[in-house]
Amino acid sequence: MMEALGYFFMSWLDWQILLLTGLGTFAGIYIGAIPGLSVTMAVSILISFTFKWDVNHALALISGIYLGGVYGGSRSAILLNIPGAPSAIATGLDGFPMAKRGEAGEAIGLTTVISVYGGFIGILALAVAAPLVSDLALMFGPREYLLLAIWGILLVGSLSGESLSKGIFSGALGALIACVGLDPMTGENRLTFGSLQLSAGISYIAAMIGFFGVAEVIAQVHELHLTAVRQKVEKIIPSWKLVRKYLPLATRTSSIGVVVGALPGAGGDIAALMAYDHAKRTVKNPSRPFGQGAHEGLVAPESANNAAVGGAYVPMLTLGIPGDAVTAVIIGALYIHGLKPGPMLMAETPHLFWFIVGSLVLANLFLLVFGLTGIRIFAKIVETPKPILLPLILVLSAVGAYAINNNPVDVYWMLGFGLLGYFLKMYGFQVGPVILGMILGPIMDRSYRQAMMSTGNDVGLFFTEFVTTPLSLILVLCVALTILSQTAWWQRWRAPQSA
Repeated sequence: MMEALGYFFMSWLDWQILLLTGLGTFAGIYIGAIPGLSVTMAVSILISFTFKWDVNHALALISGIYLGGVYGGSRSAILLNIPGAPSAIATGLDGFPMAKRGEAGEAIGLTTVISVYGGFIGILALAVAAPLVSDLALMFGPREYLLLAIWGILLVGSLSGESLSKGIFSGALGALIACVGLDPMTGENRLTFGSLQLSAGISYIAAMIGFFGVAEVIAQVHELHLTAVRQKVEKIIPSWKLVRKYLPLATRTSSIGVVVGALPGAGGDIAALMAYDHAKRTVKNPSRPFGQGAHEGLVAPESANNAAVGGAYVPMLTLGIPGDAVTAVIIGALYIHGLKPGPMLMAETPHLFWFIVGSLVLANLFLLVFGLTGIRIFAKIVETPKPILLPLILVLSAVGAYAINNNPVDVYWMLGFGLLGYFLKMYGFQVGPVILGMILGPIMDRSYRQAMMSTGNDVGLFFTEFVTTPLSLILVLCVALTILSQTAWWQRWRAPQSA
């Protein structure tokens, strides 16, 4: 036990590792706040500089960038309604309305504290329940991932106002866009119409910047005459009373984040979506209606996506399976440093496990410090006159889209999706489900075909196994309940219950 504590505090007592963790967290926050510069990209670039480093120094820096980057996406989502990362899409639904009310400081302060709380829940799960969560993740096969993806597409209906049909349409549109390019299983072109450029597929980051950034710029052109709302940033740190009020919700949604984060390939974006949906369905008296600046709409996704970081480390360290794109990159770094993630990692190098846990705790503390600073400067962005701010957003969006692959074609996609997003908004369609559909579409495509092949292409057996396997049956019931909860009959039944 004392030996484990020694490894845990190693990053705290070595000034070089301490400094690297702090620098990584600071850089992660500000990289994550820039649309197009994802935390995955940051970690990928970073690893190329750490090949000759000591493994502890490299992992400490990566831990800081990972935690900071996941949180950083919420800042641009709140201030500009442009999520810095897909996991911050749900945060913008209530964060941006708060900024329009002049409450950007309060929104960022609350998300910072709650993100740190969710991060600690995720790290605690990594330290205590790693084997249990790993066993749960191992139970998910192709059929369960298919149901999880379908459920995710249906859940976007909760992000689309009162219309489930519009939410499903938007999610399906995103899934269709994700099909463009090479078939992952056969290598054949799909929906490319003979274009070589389309064979590489369409970047969901370029689409996200277009749907949120460019579409928002076009929409706000109609509001050039309006005076910018002055942000109240005198009181950034939320009161203990306010934080305590939302701890039960944050605990529940952090648990969702841990479990979803531990599912290979799921990640913080799906965790944030499910957490937001959970809050919307279970909170009877939100501070404001969801979508209009509800505190609960910030607490749920921000606690979940940060808790998903600890969850994503679980399958990576215990099974050698990445929980998300970032941990896939980290696995590569471990191999480069001569380590083999998997069941033998904790047996052969237990010190590495406790060092990573200690680095994540330290990075989370740095997140609290850096997250609550610089907010006044950030809030000035919203107060900038629109004739200056909108062109600046457009330029930054173009730079972010180009930076993905250093390809001007991504800029054209960004502009095209911006126009499409503007028209979708005009007709009452939310654009968040489109991006989530682009993320969930490939999972659904791959899982369906793997599940079908596992039954020998027997359609009857394929559908029968949905109800004969306990875990699949639970997910089928969740999908059915999601559909049922959007019907007029359910709303009429719920009305007297909530009265």
